[in-house]
Amino acid sequence: MLTDMSTSRPGTPTTDSAAAPARRPHDDAPDTTKLFARLAELEDGPERDAVRDELVAAWLPMAHRIAGRFRDRGESVEDLRQVAALGLVKAVDRFDPSRGAFESYAVPTITGEVKRHFRDRMWALRVPRRVQELRNRVRVARRELTQHPGSPEPTASAIAAHTGLSEEEVGAGLEALESFSTLSLDAELSTGDDGYSLADTLGAADTSYDVVVDREAAKEGLRRLPERERAILYMRFFEDMTQSRIADRLGISQMHVSRLISRSCARVRDEAMGRRAWADPA
Repeated sequence: MLTDMSTSRPGTPTTDSAAAPARRPHDDAPDTTKLFARLAELEDGPERDAVRDELVAAWLPMAHRIAGRFRDRGESVEDLRQVAALGLVKAVDRFDPSRGAFESYAVPTITGEVKRHFRDRMWALRVPRRVQELRNRVRVARRELTQHPGSPEPTASAIAAHTGLSEEEVGAGLEALESFSTLSLDAELSTGDDGYSLADTLGAADTSYDVVVDREAAKEGLRRLPERERAILYMRFFEDMTQSRIADRLGISQMHVSRLISRSCARVRDEAMGRRAWADPA
């Protein structure tokens, strides 16, 4: 039994073969401690810019690695690398060497910049942030629920149970999944008619144009009316006064007001119809 016992001396730490190995840094995480210390000491100028450029160049492979995590999401890898490089520049400019390792600060900064790019730049339409978050949660839930071969397409209720969202919120997320990009109005639809585009399905006759035409046609006839008749029409149709009130205001009978309104309207109508017939002889 003595041979099975540890023979290590007191104070000497024992070795646990099952202990997790220490985390190894990435190959694209260079040791730039001295460069950052030098950068912090320099004033603005060419020398500081040179050190800053050297730091960005040293850490650029890490930024490219982070950008690669977001490939196949509708954006080119080259554009993602440029966005990640922008995040890297921000991280270099804002990093405080006394706060710890640069990698611990740069990774979330660069990742956040790429995510912000997808959130703010990749949507063809401006979508509220809440809807974007619902879309992401629904997308992840669908992937998790269909990760096994042969899994059926999850229903809205299944996604709601998986995410803790309401079915209404899941519905908004599903709609957002189909709204990441837009179709051109000139896009041809899958119909038997040649040249049938999306624009052909939109729009309808606007009857308000007829109102505009009638209003413009009536203007000249209204201008030709005597001042009292114009005032009567204004009080009746714009101030919504009754014929009795108009009669009291003008000191005439209600019957006379009625006759003046009928005569004025007929005169304006006849003139407007004549103008429309002249403008549109067909």
